[in-house]
Amino acid sequence: MKKFLVIFGCFIAFFILTIPSSMAQCAMCRGTVESSMGNGRNNVGVGLNTGIMYLFMMPYLLVAVIGYMWYRHSKKAQQERQFINARVSQALNRQ
Repeated sequence: MKKFLVIFGCFIAFFILTIPSSMAQCAMCRGTVESSMGNGRNNVGVGLNTGIMYLFMMPYLLVAVIGYMWYRHSKKAQQERQFINARVSQALNRQ
C-alpha cells in the first residue's frame, strides 16, 4: 500500500510540475484564445485544449484508482473469509 501511495504521489507531482499552464484555466480563456487565433497563432488554443483534457481526466483517474483499491481490498477480505470458513468446517467435521 505504501509503495502504491508513493508511486501515485510521484505521478501527481510529475503532472503538477510539468504542466503548470493547464492549471491556469479562467474566465478570460475564451477571449485570449479568440484574440490569439485572430492574430494567426494557434499555440494558445492547443495549450488550452491540453489543459482542458488534463482537468477532464483527473477526476476519472482518481475514481478508477479508488475503485481498483476497493475491489482489491474486498477480494482479499473475501479470500480471508473463505479460508476461515474452510478451517472452521474442517474443525467441526473432525469432532
